[in-house]
Amino acid sequence: MEINKKINKEVEVRSFIDDLTYGKLIEYFDVNSKFIGEEEQINYYFNCKEDLRLRIINNNKAKLVYKSGKIHDNYRDEIEVNIDYNNVSNILFILKKLNINTEIKWERYRRIYKWNDIKVCIDDNKGYGNIIELEKLVKGNEDKVYKELYKKLKSLNIQKITTKQEFNKKFEYYKNNWKKLLKNEI
Repeated sequence: MEINKKINKEVEVRSFIDDLTYGKLIEYFDVNSKFIGEEEQINYYFNCKEDLRLRIINNNKAKLVYKSGKIHDNYRDEIEVNIDYNNVSNILFILKKLNINTEIKWERYRRIYKWNDIKVCIDDNKGYGNIIELEKLVKGNEDKVYKELYKKLKSLNIQKITTKQEFNKKFEYYKNNWKKLLKNEI
């Protein structure tokens, strides 16, 4: 079997949004885009050298997700593998046996839209906050696509677009406090 050499790059821009903006964006995208669906997600991020995640969707689907680079890079390789939901506990068991343990757990409610050729995710992350993400999967022109997505994000009248430094700071706080934050939210 040959390793896939034509991996998609996920290009994305994102920003934290307040509750009022969250509601306005849902209203906007409900009218001006195609609603793809909504998901209740549990995401396990693992303590390995690479960004490896297990995503449980609506308590009946699951994916193993690999992303290259650092968590808030503008674009990264991305591979998603659907797995049978009934195998989730086995996957977690195997990873634990390999000394790959859960480093962070995320719980989120996500609304997904198709806005022209852009995937839009509007998230309510327990213990972390509301986020909008605009993304495309591409095979080249990553910088150009990033600039286009950033322009689109700015066109949505978000008061202040969150910087990568702000995301990294908030992520580190969440990483160190997620158990307490999720417990307080549930």
